[in-house]
Amino acid sequence: MRKPKPHLPLARILEMNLGFFGLQFSFGLQQGNMAPIYSYLGAEEASLPLLLLAGPITGLVVQPIIGAMSDRTDSRFGRRTPYFLFGAVLCALGLFFMPLSASLLMAASLLWILDAGNNITMEPYRAYVADRLDAPQHGLGFLTQSAFTGLAQMLAFLTPSILVFFGMNQDWVDAHNIPYTARVTFMAGAVLSLTTILWSIRRVPELPLEPEEKARIAAQSKSPGAVLAEIGTAIRDMPVAMRKLALMSLFQWYAMAGYWAYIIYAIGRSVYGTAQANSSGFHSAVLANGEMAAFYNGVAFIAAFAMVPLARRIGAASLHAACLVLAGIGMLWLPHIETKALLFVPAIGVGLGWASIMGNPYVILAGSIPPERNGVYMGIFNMMIVIPMLLFAATMPFAYQPLLGGDPRHVLSLCGVLMFAAAAAVFSVRERNAAGLPVGATAA
Repeated sequence: MRKPKPHLPLARILEMNLGFFGLQFSFGLQQGNMAPIYSYLGAEEASLPLLLLAGPITGLVVQPIIGAMSDRTDSRFGRRTPYFLFGAVLCALGLFFMPLSASLLMAASLLWILDAGNNITMEPYRAYVADRLDAPQHGLGFLTQSAFTGLAQMLAFLTPSILVFFGMNQDWVDAHNIPYTARVTFMAGAVLSLTTILWSIRRVPELPLEPEEKARIAAQSKSPGAVLAEIGTAIRDMPVAMRKLALMSLFQWYAMAGYWAYIIYAIGRSVYGTAQANSSGFHSAVLANGEMAAFYNGVAFIAAFAMVPLARRIGAASLHAACLVLAGIGMLWLPHIETKALLFVPAIGVGLGWASIMGNPYVILAGSIPPERNGVYMGIFNMMIVIPMLLFAATMPFAYQPLLGGDPRHVLSLCGVLMFAAAAAVFSVRERNAAGLPVGATAA
């Protein structure tokens, strides 16, 4: 019988997730700056999804493999910690050199390094929370990660505007048209991503493995074939609740990929009347999106904590469906706004959806998978995130002009509709509490 894990106070749960703050600061920098950096270096709008393939492909390949490997790791540093450290170093290197890119090839190559580091760190971090906390604290653990996602990405998006507020010229660019505001922000992110990971693993180390767990890991083959076979077996034995989440993920993450890729270009046209990447109006659109994204991530930061008791009461699946509907309304509304100030109203819905996306599906998942396979199943769940992104990259270049009129505002409208579809899909997932009853029900 498994021993209960130590109950952690909120302060320790915050500390264990501080590294997730640094990791999500990195993701926020990518979301807000990679498409513009590619445009500054000469990329066409229709080609952006292909240039942004590094994240989905590295996630598809890296996370399941790292998950299976970390499940089979028993080192003096811990089970997940070696992967945290290696991934954090790669991430820091990618962030530091990205704003120094002199060509599309250099930027794309650095993005592959950056995303490999992010994904090597991300998957063990999800498993680390499931490993470290007992089931009653899973909701708090994962929704704390969601809150840190909101806070980190809020700061990542807002930093360029803060630099401009304190005197940096938004149109001050280097020889390759990349603003110096991006250079300062990315280099700060490199320091932050590494130091926060180090803080977390030092302050809240992994629990020692039980003797039977050590014996089980020692008996397992560590060969590449065995790792791949473990992934295949886990997919075959996937819990029903996890299978139902796959359809939700398809709609939800296709929509998020479209939103991140084209929101700046939509704002550029609707608010600033420009489609020219090297214009001052486009620089203003980048900053306006950063401020709006900072706002919706701030909403996500606050909402994530409010969702903890709500998820316990009505169930993470029902709560997630409601939040996705609000996000869909926001995405449908955004293309019709022509003044900067009004952008922040539909951003509230996007923020509520984002808070739920980064927490509630993992609450559902952690309660349905066997603890000894936390790593591999968290990695497989990430495949359900990146496959829709790959589909977006494969289909949008062909649909952008003929079906969407070459207008990024139409992409946002499509994203809103897909959020409604994701809400319908997740609403069919029925969770059960410790008594075996549907969430929210009580025994007679």
